[in-house]
Amino acid sequence: MSQPTQGKDFYASVLQFYDQAARHSKLDPGILAQIKACNSIYKVNFPVEVDGQIQVFEGIRVQHSHHKLPSKGGIRYSIHVDEDEVKALATLMTFKCALVDVPFGGAKGGVKINPRTSSVQTLERVTRRYASELIKKNLIGPGMDVPAPDYGTGSREMAWIADTYLAFKFGDTNALGCVTGKPVGQGGIRGRTEATGLGVFFGLRELFADAELLQPLGLSSGLAGKRVIVQGLGNVGYHAAHFLQQEGALITGIAEREGGIFAADGLDVEAVVRHRTESGSILHYPGAESITDSAQLLEYDCDVLLPAALENQIHEGNAARIRAKVVAEGANGPVTQGAEQVLLARGIVVLPDLYLNAGGVTVSYFEWLKNLSNVRFGRMGKRAEEASLRRLVSTIEQTTGKSISAQERELIVRGADEISLVRSGLEDTMIGAYHEIRTVMRQVPGIQDLRTAAFYAAIEKVGVSYQALGIFP
Repeated sequence: MSQPTQGKDFYASVLQFYDQAARHSKLDPGILAQIKACNSIYKVNFPVEVDGQIQVFEGIRVQHSHHKLPSKGGIRYSIHVDEDEVKALATLMTFKCALVDVPFGGAKGGVKINPRTSSVQTLERVTRRYASELIKKNLIGPGMDVPAPDYGTGSREMAWIADTYLAFKFGDTNALGCVTGKPVGQGGIRGRTEATGLGVFFGLRELFADAELLQPLGLSSGLAGKRVIVQGLGNVGYHAAHFLQQEGALITGIAEREGGIFAADGLDVEAVVRHRTESGSILHYPGAESITDSAQLLEYDCDVLLPAALENQIHEGNAARIRAKVVAEGANGPVTQGAEQVLLARGIVVLPDLYLNAGGVTVSYFEWLKNLSNVRFGRMGKRAEEASLRRLVSTIEQTTGKSISAQERELIVRGADEISLVRSGLEDTMIGAYHEIRTVMRQVPGIQDLRTAAFYAAIEKVGVSYQALGIFP
């Protein structure tokens, strides 16, 4: 898998996408300039003891927008982290939250460290020290800025951050809301792990029910039988592939850092994961073609290409060779602005990251609400709902004289628990946002692609927020 290009190229692409949509807006130019700018950038260098020696690490936190508080965005650990990359991701987060009606401003953070070669002890020390630096500057908190996992981090790191915050803010009953993506036992929420991948699935399902977009592509409705190539078998790529396969899609290719595999009749995602766990690589999976340079797999023929790894993977150097009919951005910024122009000119539909991978922040919002309310979703209503449904079933049986099986009764009277409520909320969010994007395409002259429509919808919402705050007339 190719390495990401410099963050400045990623940031430049994001700003170009913004400008492209902003041209269609009637908001005051001053508002548009404020919406575009990053509000604050904090960089810190801090020492940590590693194997008996002091090593200095660089940390960054960018708060792109304060039009709503708290600001929200993940923390990534990578040796490639730089200021422009984090600014690009924070900017995207502002518009992502606005598009799916999550009331957060956009933020992002990063630490320049290789999580794959660092010990758990080093990662914990770095995480806690980075969190301490943010806390001391009031750059983290349930009402100020709420981090989450990103590339190179997970629930473990979020638990360390939450514990560090609690040490500083002892007695704050809302303290667990300082970060999302935590383990369930430490204030997390069921359904967060698979949220981004499940959101990708819901987004693709909506697109494949959109006959108006599918007709020029020569694609039939529904995901069943559609050929999908996935780049990245991490949290997002794996769960997206899992749910797509359950719906009947054929996962024909999987690309990872060590290479790629391809099978025209489809790969068993769970079996590929087991093979990688046992062998340390997806290569040489039985019955599949192994590809040394995984970037080549992006150019294979398929219905859906799902880049779910890093930014700038489809660029002007390979865009003309992409043979997918739909490019679905599971990762942040996998398609550059120049590449997208090539893809659109060739009739390829690009389902943008701004919409498609918003499942993570949506469920993070639910987790934040859970932490502030200090009650598990479904706890107060599940049994009452089940009792009401049992009475309804009994009344129907008595009225009709017919009974149902125990298995059918169990399915009918089951009340909504936390994970079912979370998934229902995520599904509703993704459906609503997709149709909002399509409405913009139909009603705003000159907007003909999904990304510009998504940015436009988000810009208008952020602009209304600034006006409501009285910052601008």
